[in-house]
Amino acid sequence: MSSTDAVTFWDGVHAARPATDSPSPNVRLTETVAELPPGDALDLGCGNGGDALWLARRGWRVTAADISAVAVERLTALARAHGVPDPPHDRAELAARIAAYRPELRATREALDAARFILLHPPLPWPARPPYAVLAANAVAALPPWARSPLRLPRVPGVEEVCVRPAGKALTRTIRWAMTPPPPPAGS
Repeated sequence: MSSTDAVTFWDGVHAARPATDSPSPNVRLTETVAELPPGDALDLGCGNGGDALWLARRGWRVTAADISAVAVERLTALARAHGVPDPPHDRAELAARIAAYRPELRATREALDAARFILLHPPLPWPARPPYAVLAANAVAALPPWARSPLRLPRVPGVEEVCVRPAGKALTRTIRWAMTPPPPPAGS
């Protein structure tokens, strides 16, 4: 899937969903982070912003990003409504803020080991692991070298082009199909 296809897909997903004033956070995040002291958080693929808002309400300094302009615009409006000072207004401003995090992404060995562990051993039930593996492999294949090498994740161009990318596209098509609303009944 090209980046243009991904943008179009995720813009469509977010546009098809009604905007919400109080998106829910991921349960795993709340369980994992609830006892940690507030710090800085970078929420990549923030979607409707449930995780970012939950963290911000608990004192975290959060930068949230999403490939979808629809998601970014909605989250910017929510951030303003919740009193967040100076949220990013567009993709360019958001990209500049993310670029500012690049030095921090050179994390400690422990943090990198934790990220690698989550990618390779997700805390998911066994039936959910194969689709997660396809999405994770596709995401890793898209990482730039500076982000992939600290995680000690090799680049295998042949496998990525022959297996990972087609499997990712097939899974994305399946997700699109599953999220497509049914057509209205005939005669309505």
